[in-house]
Amino acid sequence: MTASKPGFATAVAHANIALAKYWGKQDSALNLPAVPSLSMTLSGLHTQTSVHFDSGLAADQLLINGQERQGRELQRVSKLLATVRSEWGESPFATVESQNNFPTAAGLASSASGFAALALAALAAAGLKTPLGRVSALARAASASAARSAFGGYVVLEAGASEAVPFLPGEHFPLVMLVTVLTDQRKEVPSTQAMEHTAKSSPYYPNWVGHAPRVFAQIRDALRARDFTALGPAVEHSTLAMHATLLAAEPGIVYLQPETLHVMKHVRQLRDQGMPIFFTMDAGPHVKALTLPEHAAEAERELARLPQVLRVIPSSVGPDAHVVN
Repeated sequence: MTASKPGFATAVAHANIALAKYWGKQDSALNLPAVPSLSMTLSGLHTQTSVHFDSGLAADQLLINGQERQGRELQRVSKLLATVRSEWGESPFATVESQNNFPTAAGLASSASGFAALALAALAAAGLKTPLGRVSALARAASASAARSAFGGYVVLEAGASEAVPFLPGEHFPLVMLVTVLTDQRKEVPSTQAMEHTAKSSPYYPNWVGHAPRVFAQIRDALRARDFTALGPAVEHSTLAMHATLLAAEPGIVYLQPETLHVMKHVRQLRDQGMPIFFTMDAGPHVKALTLPEHAAEAERELARLPQVLRVIPSSVGPDAHVVN
């Protein structure tokens, strides 16, 4: 199905946090992941993006949280839009307006929710069919982790895959992730740049690529079995192994800040006191704590009282990306 004239659409997609981490590219040109990953889509973190194709525009325009963006951010958006225009058979430029309800480019997966929302809104605005597998593949070409934000629940992106696939619905194992926001600042080294540098210079990177599939399988099987005692340690191991490759690069990339280490230590102290809680992190300083629903309120209070924590965003398992206008 195609549209005969430029259109408008708004879509919402939710951030996802990988329990089994994605880090590194099997094919940089095609943006295909080097290792399998498994994520949880988060109800509490979302991006809303509107795309308006307009034949009167001389170039694509991008606004994020009300601020016009240029450079690499606009280039990545225009590349995705060019794919949609090619499939559509029409050539108008677009105005893209995107709003995040959480810090942007700070290690909280804003690129994942952002490109998933953009892919869905652009396809819908062009009047093209929007099966979520197609949305996932289009988003993945811009940001590999965005492939997973097309879907709700728990989602798998296999090594070398062009699109993610749903693994389990949230109700199968309704966990809660508490996102501790430690700063509102953008991170110094973007994820793609960090991945390329790590792959080229870290002596640990080949071992990461070889080891990650085993950890992925542990996390997959623990989720399927609803076994939190097996899941939690594997999630922590995946994130620490990923950061080890970063630290060992030349020069090392250090996303962990003193505040990060303090929150990590507090999560382990809570666990030593009997609370089922484990941490994970992405390419940024923020700590995400994973726990069971019956412990979520107490865990949120414990984390929120830490002076290093600006705020805590509690998230249950979130929904599929969807068109809202």
